[in-house]
Amino acid sequence: MKLFQEQEIKIYNSLSGQKETFKSIIEGYVGMYVCGPTVYSNVHLGNVRTFMSFDTIYRYLKHLGYKVRYVRNITDAGHLENDADVGEDRIAKKARLEEIEPMEVVQRYTVDFHNILNTFNFLPPSIEPTATGHIIEQIELIKTILENGFAYEVNGSVYFDVHKFDKTNNYGVLSKRKLEDLIHNTRELDGQSDKKNPQDFALWKKAEPQHIMRWPSPWSDGFPGWHLECTAMSTKYLGDHFDIHGGGMDLKFPHHECEIAQNEAAKGKTPVNFWMHANMLIMNGKKMAKSTGNFILPTEIFTGDNKHITKSFSPSVARFFMLQAHYRSILDFTNNGLLASEKGFNRLMDAVKELDSLQLAETTSFNVLEWKQKCYDAMNDDFNSPILIANLFEAVKYINQIKEGNATISAKDFEVFKSTIHTFVFDVLGLKDAAKKVDSGTNKLSGAVELLIKLRQEARANKDFALSDKIRDELAEIGIQLKDGKEGTSFSTT
Repeated sequence: MKLFQEQEIKIYNSLSGQKETFKSIIEGYVGMYVCGPTVYSNVHLGNVRTFMSFDTIYRYLKHLGYKVRYVRNITDAGHLENDADVGEDRIAKKARLEEIEPMEVVQRYTVDFHNILNTFNFLPPSIEPTATGHIIEQIELIKTILENGFAYEVNGSVYFDVHKFDKTNNYGVLSKRKLEDLIHNTRELDGQSDKKNPQDFALWKKAEPQHIMRWPSPWSDGFPGWHLECTAMSTKYLGDHFDIHGGGMDLKFPHHECEIAQNEAAKGKTPVNFWMHANMLIMNGKKMAKSTGNFILPTEIFTGDNKHITKSFSPSVARFFMLQAHYRSILDFTNNGLLASEKGFNRLMDAVKELDSLQLAETTSFNVLEWKQKCYDAMNDDFNSPILIANLFEAVKYINQIKEGNATISAKDFEVFKSTIHTFVFDVLGLKDAAKKVDSGTNKLSGAVELLIKLRQEARANKDFALSDKIRDELAEIGIQLKDGKEGTSFSTT
């Protein structure tokens, strides 16, 4: 029996507004689509948080034995400023400002995106399609929507008719918005727009003479609308009806709402069973924004080269910090939060390292199987990584009790215990122990620290506590923590 047949997952579905028991459309298989980045600038931390949430979900589904097809797109064309139907393509604008080809912009920031995600130990998706690689599919989709009467063509551009669609369907089903309210809150058209109504959105835009990125179509030389690409690519690789569609909370409206409308207009059916949305990342209690300076790039976390943090942090510490908040919760990125997470991360890794040195006994004073199921229960409850981490620290406490002789574990239970810890720490949460890198420099450092530990022990034996404390404190200042225990003094680096 596969693990997914034993473990019942409940997922918060944005469509229904409540947790629902997950059952894949085809048993043993999961189709999951997540909206990827628009590659015109360095990936920002909010994007990383969203993709990290779905990386963890992907990891857990795979662990349960599902065969997962995870599709995450690259938007490399057709994304206008402010996600509107007018303005300048973000990639084309960047290319114009830097006097390079648009595809040079795409290549540069796609490479950056992959490098950052690799640094955070993300698993690559099963398929990573690009918008420019699926222009034909998008044109064919527009043709179908036009044939079904839910779109109209004006002066070489094609628009989705939201009002006509809403007469037979429900535009706003995901975001819980009513079309009447949208109409009431929309300014009147200024007479220069080709759209019948302000709520209508572009499926195809005729390119202005200065627009660099353009493709031939039955209507004009132009480019597809932003919402269209995800409908075309998700259904191509996952079918007209698939299991999970994810993205950031900011995409719920209008992007995902428009995806649902396009799919229903073209295919006559709702595309997705579970819509999932990761919440936003703020910093120091305020929205992240380059314009205000309340902003940090992922690479600045690793180097410490940013005024908002006092030191550098490893990618795994940053990942651990983010996973300590539930994916549907707002996460406040702070220096103090990172420092606390670093201490917790080091405690967890130190405990994992101690596993193989534990003394085994005839009996176990801890209910290992009950604890193991608590770990699964946390992830089964809408992928609750903070509760999982709390359960892992329960294991850390138990490991320390065994070391101190206040708890016992049998050989049989130890194998289950160790395997479960490794599974959830490394396979599901995707953490890596940065201290595992061992080279000659590390060996020399260990030798030097061991010498200082010996000198400190001699100082304590001679009751020279001032020198003993000075050795400990000065090592702590450079990130080396001494830990005194029954078996002597050990150290760890931060």
